[in-house]
Amino acid sequence: MVDGDSVKRVIAGGSYVERLVCHARLPLIAGLDSARPAVHVWEFGATGLRELGVVAAGPDAYPPEPWERHRMVPELAWHPYDPGLVVAGAGLRRWTPDGVSAVTGAPAEAGYRAVAYSPDGRTLWAWPASLPDEDEAWQRSDALDLATGTVRCGPAWDTGVVEHPGGGLVATLSSDQGATDVLFARPDGDVPASLRLLRDAIILDVDCYEAPVFSRDGRYLALRGNAYVHSLDVFEFPSMRRVLHTTLGEAYPGYPYPPEWLAEQSLWSRHNIAFAPGSGTLLVGTSGGTVISLDLEREQAAEHDVAPAPISALAVMPTGQLVVADRSGQIAVMSAPGDTDREVGAAAARTRVEEFLAATTELPDDADLETALIRHDGQRVWSADDLDTVTAAEDTDPTWLRLQAAINTVRQQR
Repeated sequence: MVDGDSVKRVIAGGSYVERLVCHARLPLIAGLDSARPAVHVWEFGATGLRELGVVAAGPDAYPPEPWERHRMVPELAWHPYDPGLVVAGAGLRRWTPDGVSAVTGAPAEAGYRAVAYSPDGRTLWAWPASLPDEDEAWQRSDALDLATGTVRCGPAWDTGVVEHPGGGLVATLSSDQGATDVLFARPDGDVPASLRLLRDAIILDVDCYEAPVFSRDGRYLALRGNAYVHSLDVFEFPSMRRVLHTTLGEAYPGYPYPPEWLAEQSLWSRHNIAFAPGSGTLLVGTSGGTVISLDLEREQAAEHDVAPAPISALAVMPTGQLVVADRSGQIAVMSAPGDTDREVGAAAARTRVEEFLAATTELPDDADLETALIRHDGQRVWSADDLDTVTAAEDTDPTWLRLQAAINTVRQQR
């Protein structure tokens, strides 16, 4: 896999890149440092990777306690067109080729944990909202007009806002300990733009998922999670049919966790999936330093030797190259494996969005999502009435369904 066109770079200080985020249109790559709250920025060109800067987003090192470390990991978002990167960590910072600066107009009191640009780049979406009441802030988000500093309250979301390749539609997550909703929304035409939530959503078991990843033709939506195992789910869009559900690494043994299982799980990255330029090829980095190419349409898989250490992150550049980081500190840029020659048409992606929008409806701003959403689990569709009346569930059913069935059973016995 690592051929003559690949470029390697070692991160100094014994750390490695634990997440890679490529710009949607420019040859720019951002990488999160594993040792400290910092984001490296590289440009990829004829001479290879060239570091353009580092955005510090906290102290010089992460604390050893996992939960405290988790709270300090920066979140970032590339501008959809310009060479600009926003980093949320210790405040809100912006990198451009001119250097690092504060985000103009951002509320001074905001403690944003997640950020995303609107598709036109004029609005910055951020969560939680900059409201004085902390409980209310976590139930809302901010929409910041970057030109004027105007802030508008929007619906709650907590993990990424990703545009569908067909345009006019975004996906994000709303997480809870028992279940996570993949929400779909239409950005309105205002500035700052608000997220207009739509009725149909995907429901996932438990929480702690990463941002959704769309295939380039918009046909597939992949999600990595969760709080208990390294799950991988792929849904077809707009049908919401689940085409893949698997666990990476050893199966969940239950509590208490055996030390050997925890050690094996720690070698898997949570940022190890990307779609190759070919419409149906999902790339998965492994703890063994390989990349598996999954042809979802043909149901075929192949494994490719890539790195000398566990894969810590991977991403695909807009020009189609695969960027891979591993735990030795190496970064490699190479040709993406799998079938990358299939034609990926923008018209097909747009048609999928139009089909979805025609079949769903927009929710009012004051909608109660618990009752308003129609939830798809990949196999069946759940209305609020369905969830209120279900009383039977199998041990193999997701946690949210088993809990709901148990609650409804108790209610009926009263």
